[in-house]
Amino acid sequence: MWIAPEIKDPVLTHAPTRKSIACFGAVSLETGKFAYDLCDTFDAKTFEAFLMLLLRRRTRDKRMVIVLDNARYHHAKLLAPLLHKYRSVLTLLFLPPYSPQLAPIERVWKLTRRLATHNRHFETLGDVLVAVQKCFNRWTKPNLMLKRLCGII
Repeated sequence: MWIAPEIKDPVLTHAPTRKSIACFGAVSLETGKFAYDLCDTFDAKTFEAFLMLLLRRRTRDKRMVIVLDNARYHHAKLLAPLLHKYRSVLTLLFLPPYSPQLAPIERVWKLTRRLATHNRHFETLGDVLVAVQKCFNRWTKPNLMLKRLCGII
């Protein structure tokens, strides 16, 4: 940005920052379908609700293995009853510490930022959500692009 030298104290206006929405996401490596859940915070209760969403969308007679990082809420004691109840169909696979680049979902987040938010100005957090949800909604049906993107491990 260029500012004329006569202007001693320029005032730059910008949108408020530090507002955020938590988003859980998962991609089926078999079909490329994307499932997501928006919530206020990342914690054990919201993660449990997301796991239930994935279990409801699971293909009957198929096991699910979910690749996760080591966030504290992924290891919460609150999840123990759910994990025990669905142990025959649900497995949580934890990546080594400090290796987010190994998580397939990180590729989806990067693609989302490129397609929905890069080089755009948003007045409000709601405007960002609308743009991101439009991108997400295109991926809720079987999707070859996400299947290829996340299938590379």
